[in-house]
Amino acid sequence: MSNKIPLLLLPGLMCDHTVWGAQIAALSDIADGRSMEWGMEHTSLTKMAEATLASAPPKFALAGHSMGGRVVFEVYRLAPERVTHLSVMNTGIAPLAAGDAGKEEEKGRRFLLDIAFKEGIRAMAKEWLKGMIPAYRQNDQPLVEAIIEMFERKTPEQFLVQQEALLARPDARPVLAQVQCPTLVLTGKDDIWSPPIRHEEIAAGIAGATLALIPECGHMSTMERPEAVSAAMRSWLLR
Repeated sequence: MSNKIPLLLLPGLMCDHTVWGAQIAALSDIADGRSMEWGMEHTSLTKMAEATLASAPPKFALAGHSMGGRVVFEVYRLAPERVTHLSVMNTGIAPLAAGDAGKEEEKGRRFLLDIAFKEGIRAMAKEWLKGMIPAYRQNDQPLVEAIIEMFERKTPEQFLVQQEALLARPDARPVLAQVQCPTLVLTGKDDIWSPPIRHEEIAAGIAGATLALIPECGHMSTMERPEAVSAAMRSWLLR
């Protein structure tokens, strides 16, 4: 029986195990890392959380990136006693805003959906990446192509299901004060979509949380700066 830490990794919107590949490899001496995959049946963040719990060992460490970070809080809300370590990256905790702000977010998400259905996933991914990785990484072909190819493994229909799940996302703010395990809150210093100030607020709401702001890094932190993210995760898992 392995004495390594069971580590469940939750990918974000249109992402899969590729997002966590570097971390699974880098932490393999101390953790058995495994990424969840989201399908057509995962029509809400709660259903994603329930699927995670159904496939998890009795106790496990849990990390989520972007949408996956929101699912982490749902998992913790449902079964706090099973989570030994908690980490959220490049994420958020608030529900869809009321009024114009919420309408603007929905409009942006529908715009990307329109591209996906009319022009294909590759065209959508290229548009999406404009705000997700910093300008100075836009010409990093290995990084850009790895992200686009990952997206292309999903369909426009899956994109629709996940966008609807995000628009109907629950409010995770009440969960923060309940967290009682070693916690890592991480984002890129140059993440426009999930900025540092939001993560400072998340970390402040969780007793004893560690905040990691990765320099020269945008929204796709695990792929943009894999070594820095893996190092932060190692320190967290060993707490």
